[in-house]
Amino acid sequence: MNCKSNESPQKLRGGYYTPLALAQYLASWIAEICPKRVFEPSCGDGVFLQALVPHLPKDAKVTAIEIDQQEAKKASHRIQGHNFSADIICANFLGWYLNEGNAGVRFDAVVGNPPFVRYQYLSEADQEFSERIFRRHNLPFTRHVNAWVPFVLGTLALLRPSGRFAMVLPAEILHVLHAQTLRYFLIQHCRRIMIFDPEEIWFSGTLQGAVLLLAEKKAHVRDSCKGIAIHRTNGKSFLESAPSQHFKNADFITPEALGRKWTKALLTKRERDTFDTAVARRSVHRFERIAEVDVGLVTGANRFFLVNDAVVREYGLAKWSYPMFGRSEHCPGVLYDERQHRRNATQGLPSNFLWFNVDDPSELSDQAAEYIRLGERKNFHTRYKCRVRKPWFKVPSVYATPIGMLKRAHDMPRLIYNQAGAYTTDTAYRIRVEGINAKKLVYCFVNSLTALSSELEGRHYGGGVLELVPSEIEKLHVPLPPLDRVEIAKLDKFIREACAGDVLAYQDERILTPLGLTTQDISCIHHSWNKLRSRRQRLQSSAQAL
Repeated sequence: MNCKSNESPQKLRGGYYTPLALAQYLASWIAEICPKRVFEPSCGDGVFLQALVPHLPKDAKVTAIEIDQQEAKKASHRIQGHNFSADIICANFLGWYLNEGNAGVRFDAVVGNPPFVRYQYLSEADQEFSERIFRRHNLPFTRHVNAWVPFVLGTLALLRPSGRFAMVLPAEILHVLHAQTLRYFLIQHCRRIMIFDPEEIWFSGTLQGAVLLLAEKKAHVRDSCKGIAIHRTNGKSFLESAPSQHFKNADFITPEALGRKWTKALLTKRERDTFDTAVARRSVHRFERIAEVDVGLVTGANRFFLVNDAVVREYGLAKWSYPMFGRSEHCPGVLYDERQHRRNATQGLPSNFLWFNVDDPSELSDQAAEYIRLGERKNFHTRYKCRVRKPWFKVPSVYATPIGMLKRAHDMPRLIYNQAGAYTTDTAYRIRVEGINAKKLVYCFVNSLTALSSELEGRHYGGGVLELVPSEIEKLHVPLPPLDRVEIAKLDKFIREACAGDVLAYQDERILTPLGLTTQDISCIHHSWNKLRSRRQRLQSSAQAL
């Protein structure tokens, strides 16, 4: 788990600065409208101010905010002697926007790189400011929101009609749930939105992918949004063409065609059309219509409740011990049975869940009571989920389901047929089927169409792991054609031994061909999955750093 105390001061304030080449490119975009008033909400040491120097007229004025006094001084020195005037204000943008930003001044252009800081790392004041900014714009607020989101909301509100917006933003803007409100806000206020999406990591020392977002604000709020376009880049080649040229050549996709997330804009029109046609087939089902998803067991202290066989023997806990899985190493295939459980035990994995299903410690054996006291000496009982329940060592909502699913996946998500009746932790989901055979659902879930659907609905962060929450799983598309046999054991063995691409190609012939899809359609769907998977894992060739 990431803790605030373990993070560097640079990360806690989101102090990763933009390469000059990128800042100059964003500056060239806003310069096309000859702005007289420019705003920069988090100027750092002034790289964007420097980038603006050759583009702004003498009578232009830049207003820049920077929370760090030393950085604000660097920014001032960086542009001394240049033509335009700059008012560099040492302040917290979030608070400044709420107090000063409503004075009626609107800017011709906005440019910058807002801080990328998790909500839990923000000060209480910044958390309150963030929530107030959402309320000001009548938008729903979530405490998962990152600092860059209220920054964008505030700066876009300060932009005049037909003004231009250019920022470096996290690549997660395309897909994370906490940015869904912002995506809606951008569509409501912008005429066209262009995103430059790089193969490489632009900020050294981080795993955070970043994009360039360039937009034109609508002349009137009631005007329609012409769409969103994503331009995939490799190295510096995109800098050789003016931003306006990229806008001219782009394939803008309407918000209606994209839905809640913008990941679909990474696909070509043919790829989107093929996917849409495939999921419209009668034998393809939305997951929420055939199954129910619930989180796994919330123990509050997995290190205490999940143990290996050695701990069970040492403390005589066999009576309270039950099989469990919650990690990919527990189940590398799609079948969790007694054989897999024994394999995990032999490897010394924590494959046992301790369920002390009693209301009083006196009902436990002496050895079990001693293990409880050991947990208390290690302060497990003081953890939030433990201390709010009575007794602290009795985990609630304990039940197993026929199917499990790990929350995170590397190449593709998969369901797990829980033949052993094992429990799962909150790193996995418990799934009940409705009106279909559980084994068939697990088998049919492995195909390129569902894998592509997972890439479109899921999200990922640094490191490229795909993550799906229940509301996203419910929207997945799963084909369930008539099958003569469900060879779950054969599929399980194949997944353990072969690469994901080969597994999907094998399953596509058995799952997608019966739908009536052509070989070309199936190839297109498989290619689309591989393209998004490769982007997520950054498997393309690395380009020269900017």
